[in-house]
Amino acid sequence: MKNKPLKIISLFAGAGGMDLGFKNAGFDIMWANDFDPDSVKTYRRNFGDHIVLGDIEKIRTNNMPDNPDVVIGGFPCQGFSIANLGRSVDDSRNKLYKQMLRVIRVKKPKYFVAENVAGILTLGKGAVIQKIIKDFKSIGYKVDYKLLNAADYGVPQARRRVFIIGNRLGLDNQFPKQTHEAPLTEKHMLAEVLEKHITTKDAIGFLSKAPLTNKVFYSNNRVIHNHVGDTNVHDEFWGRKYPVNQFDICDYLKKWRKKAGISTKKVDEHFGYAHTAGHWFRKDNNSGSIPNPDDWKGLKKLLGFDNKYDKQVTTLVKKKIQFEQSLRITNWDTPSDTLTATSPEIHVNLKRRLSVRECAILQTFPDDFVFEGATFRSMHKQIGNAVPVLLAEKVAKEIKKMIESKSLRRAA
Repeated sequence: MKNKPLKIISLFAGAGGMDLGFKNAGFDIMWANDFDPDSVKTYRRNFGDHIVLGDIEKIRTNNMPDNPDVVIGGFPCQGFSIANLGRSVDDSRNKLYKQMLRVIRVKKPKYFVAENVAGILTLGKGAVIQKIIKDFKSIGYKVDYKLLNAADYGVPQARRRVFIIGNRLGLDNQFPKQTHEAPLTEKHMLAEVLEKHITTKDAIGFLSKAPLTNKVFYSNNRVIHNHVGDTNVHDEFWGRKYPVNQFDICDYLKKWRKKAGISTKKVDEHFGYAHTAGHWFRKDNNSGSIPNPDDWKGLKKLLGFDNKYDKQVTTLVKKKIQFEQSLRITNWDTPSDTLTATSPEIHVNLKRRLSVRECAILQTFPDDFVFEGATFRSMHKQIGNAVPVLLAEKVAKEIKKMIESKSLRRAA
């Protein structure tokens, strides 16, 4: 008799890179969750309505299905990222793995898979990863972790990520075997070699001359969606002319919001944002932000504040870009650099940045996976936060193999 599909609960699902990898490996996703509206729209379009939009900290486990075989999730990594130089053991975002722990403790899946950035290994001189492992072990799981480079598994991107795998079946945790490597030097040619890394050119070269467009088109016998992106490749940007203290602006806006009797939720609804306006009224962890000039003018109409900070907030001048990475040109004859949730690298044609579709291909999303979102920046963020589909599929196949082998042994 054919085995029933193994069932999954997916936390912090985002656009669904990890989910699609597991689905391709034969798993059935029962329930998923994310708090980003655009990601959820993308997920619903490509998977279905089993995803719930909302803050995982506010969702009770009895509202999730029982008896999952696997719980998966790439818990938010901003607090762990090497790119975040202000990272801290005490960053509140570093605690979200405990939501995954909560679900696993109650639902008792056979396996769980968590994914995160390489920076998690060195945070607190290794104390954070050890704490996470200890917590998962304390609820009855055998836990191992490994740093995998997606390029070594057939993904056209050098992306180093930590995979944490745990099981309560008493099995050794298996990670996928490496299948690709950088071309070897001549002295190694006699050794048994793996396939060569897939280069950026191999993956997206066929789109080099295709103009950016919102429309669906055909290229290289492929149907192309979301070939949109940023044409700003200059070394200048519009920035504020005068220095502005975010804490002062925060206190000022909070005072006027309180006077107007308007909640941050109402401010969000007014602007059509999700969880954005709250950052204008907070200064914890230095995570607050100053509204851009258009939003400032909108806030002024809404809250009715005076002209005290108008000049400082809204006067812009051209400035030189100093952040080198924002002017970096993508690799072409090697796997691409790691895609991030911010602005992608400049295409080698120097006329634009990598498009949404090119980034999706570098993350091994299929051509028929269509991204939703009000802006291409939202789509880029969804892709940059995703787990490469092919790498997730290879991890999933190892887990499926182990669960089925355990089931067969029991049957025998």
